[in-house]
Amino acid sequence: MTSDDDYALSEALGAIDSYIGQRIVVTGGLGFIGSNLARVLVKLGAKVTLLDSLIPEYGGNLANISGLEPSLSVNVCDIRDPYAIRHLLSGANYIFNLAGQTSHVDSMTDPNTDLAINVGAQINLLECARLVAPEVKIVFASTRQIYGRPQYLPVDELHPIKPVDVNGINKWAGESYHTLYSEVYGLRSTVLRLTNTYGPRMRIRDSRQTFLGIWIRKVLEGDPFLVFGTGHQLRDFNYVDDVIYALLLAGADIKADGKVYNLGSREIISLRDLAVSLCETASSGFEIVPFPEERRLIDIGDYFGDYSLIQQDLGWEPKVPLIEGLRLTLDYFASRLPEYCD
Repeated sequence: MTSDDDYALSEALGAIDSYIGQRIVVTGGLGFIGSNLARVLVKLGAKVTLLDSLIPEYGGNLANISGLEPSLSVNVCDIRDPYAIRHLLSGANYIFNLAGQTSHVDSMTDPNTDLAINVGAQINLLECARLVAPEVKIVFASTRQIYGRPQYLPVDELHPIKPVDVNGINKWAGESYHTLYSEVYGLRSTVLRLTNTYGPRMRIRDSRQTFLGIWIRKVLEGDPFLVFGTGHQLRDFNYVDDVIYALLLAGADIKADGKVYNLGSREIISLRDLAVSLCETASSGFEIVPFPEERRLIDIGDYFGDYSLIQQDLGWEPKVPLIEGLRLTLDYFASRLPEYCD
């Protein structure tokens, strides 16, 4: 296995005919998942346009496409802008809609911005697509956060929706608009509910996208990191290449149209055991501390997802073991800290 996108590319080759020569728009394209996806799409022979606002809080980073610039187009714009989006979506064959505000804490301190990005901007994108690209296929990245505190485990797609924060409510609304436009207007869409995604090009500057990002930064800087709560909380994780593979399958397979799928992992691990594994990989340390109040109020406790539906429909399952994914992630960032932390 390699540290770049060769795994995702090899897994995606079965869908190559769907993407050769196709015009593909990736929103949030300079971010973590979007930039990794773009690398694979370029190798698959697609014509790729990345849209990103480059608002500092939301993860876009030009370093993510270093060396790839001649092979794609980049447009710095905000998906809340209907004039720009209408123009840029015209003639698109696929839209991978990854743009969003992902911080749960930020959504509670600034709910109006979260609403504007995770709901208003999604309606804007869908309306523009309906008008200028009615044949397009859209794959929307949602989140397991919409379920809230699990009533049973593993969580399947039939689990009650009861978000514990503003971000969860708005992401649920955003995915609901995608399924609505699919049902009412025939605008083909698929929703993937992502769990904890990690890997090269993730945001490690802070914990806005995932707590694991700041853990990785601290480990590479030689500093101890904090584990909130008891450390016994259970989680599942997906290496980014596995997520890219799911996105590509969802875009290429007509069986996915109108569907909502969980992602997940066979490996269920406590946060304490994850911290131990990370420290063993990189010789660091950690401390278990009580939740800060703003995080305690929106913590969901244990969570791991049931991904059997996407496995049954599309043949997807995660392939990258957690310990291997952590090693690849640390290897990627070891020589690149200034690009991702300054």
